[in-house]
Amino acid sequence: MTQLDSEIDDLIVACHGDIRGVVGALIMVNRQLETELAELKAQLIAARAVEAPGPHAVLH
Repeated sequence: MTQLDSEIDDLIVACHGDIRGVVGALIMVNRQLETELAELKAQLIAARAVEAPGPHAVLH
C-alpha cells in the first residue's frame, strides 16, 4: 500500500465511508486553495505595480 492509498483510506474513514463526502471535502479544499492562490497572485501583481519600472522594463 502506498502513502497515497493510506491517505485515501484515512479520508474515507474520516467521512464514515461516505465517498460523496470525501469528494465534497476535496472539492471544498481545492476551492479554498484556488482562492488563496488568486489572492497571492493579486498581492504579487500589486507589489510589482508599486515598484518603479527601470529604464529597460518590459510592460505587459
